[in-house]
Amino acid sequence: MKNKLLYMAVILAIPVITFAYPFKYETCNLGWQHVHHDHNEESYQQAWCKAHNGIIEYENEDFTRVDCLTKTHAVEFDFANKWHESIGQALHYAVMTGKKPMVVLILDEPKTQMVYFKRIQKIGKKYKFDTEYVTNDILNLNKDGKCFNPKCKCNRDMHQNIMHQNIYFGEKY
Repeated sequence: MKNKLLYMAVILAIPVITFAYPFKYETCNLGWQHVHHDHNEESYQQAWCKAHNGIIEYENEDFTRVDCLTKTHAVEFDFANKWHESIGQALHYAVMTGKKPMVVLILDEPKTQMVYFKRIQKIGKKYKFDTEYVTNDILNLNKDGKCFNPKCKCNRDMHQNIMHQNIYFGEKY
């Protein structure tokens, strides 16, 4: 019981601890700070899932969506700064699908973010779920640093997107 309480205290403290580590931050026009990623989660998800013959965004009966469902795994993708969130989602998707849970952690900057993968890997080993990580290499970026996914933010012109224009100018959409 004491170990379970300690584990829960650590899990609850993780979001606070996570923000203490270095990531690229941006501030929106409303003054909120968030972690910046050059590419969308969806781009990594599509590349990995296609390579593993999976189903992208498989919808469960409770309307939650598995990022990638393969023959053997229910796979959750997340960026390194949200490593702790990916565990619960992967476990939930495994319960819903009957497949083995798996977390694929996205490392924008592998040298500095590998510590988060090692955390996930250690927890995965103890609680019997698979782990993997991907880097920008999976995206096959062109010489301009853009990926294959036309929906990725690396391929968007902010001035052509009405939602981003409204956010930029401080209007509601």
